Amino acid sequence: MIENMIEVEGLIKKYEKATAVNNVRFSVGAGEVFGLLGPNGAGKTTTIEMLVGLRKPDGGTARLGGFDIRKQIGHVKEVIGVQLQSTSLFELLTVSEIMKMYASFYPSHVSIPELIEDVLLTEKQKDRVKHLSGGQKQRLAIALAIIHDPKIVFLDEPTTGLDPQARRTLWDIIENLKSRGKTIVLSTHYMDEAHVLCDRIGIMDQGELIALDTPATLVKNLQSDSAVEFSLLHNEDDSFLHSLQGVKQMSNQNGRYVLYTDSVQLTLTDLIQQASTQNINLQDLQMRTATLEDVFIKMTGRSLRE
Repeated sequence: MIENMIEVEGLIKKYEKATAVNNVRFSVGAGEVFGLLGPNGAGKTTTIEMLVGLRKPDGGTARLGGFDIRKQIGHVKEVIGVQLQSTSLFELLTVSEIMKMYASFYPSHVSIPELIEDVLLTEKQKDRVKHLSGGQKQRLAIALAIIHDPKIVFLDEPTTGLDPQARRTLWDIIENLKSRGKTIVLSTHYMDEAHVLCDRIGIMDQGELIALDTPATLVKNLQSDSAVEFSLLHNEDDSFLHSLQGVKQMSNQNGRYVLYTDSVQLTLTDLIQQASTQNINLQDLQMRTATLEDVFIKMTGRSLRE
């Protein structure tokens, strides 16, 4: 059995003078859910498109299921299933019809009725695709990607634009795929999604992989368990923030301050006392645990949502 189902070795993709992906390297173990995390334009989709054979790398290579994407792309396509952001579906076919059509493309396939049930579309199997909701279409796209029972599944921002309930439903489907031993590469810019679903995460920014570890370890590396978040009125002096007790790090995003601390009571008490002494108003004060969003801000100086 292959220990690493995916080995990425120095992938590079350039467009004229811009480098979309710059020397990206990582591996994904068999049965692992690996997240590619980053804002729009970070290089996540381009990386996935190179891995699945939709774009030719300008440098480097990768092996999927033991097959080289440059030399054995035919074999690569036999072991992967792909759901892309731009998946186009035949709108006038029913769910059952489109599933049967895709199944006919492969020498063998899984049970269509069972797959329809797995993606919670049993009650919609006779409906035309054009009548499905956004979440239902995404579940159908995933079903079509795995109809030939691939070893590796690529999901490129599968929950973008969905409501919270539809997102949670897709999470359950992804976790079910993991329980069946599938190796999954999940591209997302949702922090909670990556934290819940992924065994490890690679954070991308401006075409480069800037961090790689488990979600818990990435957050732990902030050296702070908690965050105190607030705003100040325009032009108020913030110099007092640099001497607060218990603060390990501080960020300021357009006047929205976040203090990272492992002693939230000490920091909060000192913050309120000093602000009161200097007659400074704290706006929208709140406390929370540190997140992957905070990790990204620390590494890049900006929010993932920008």
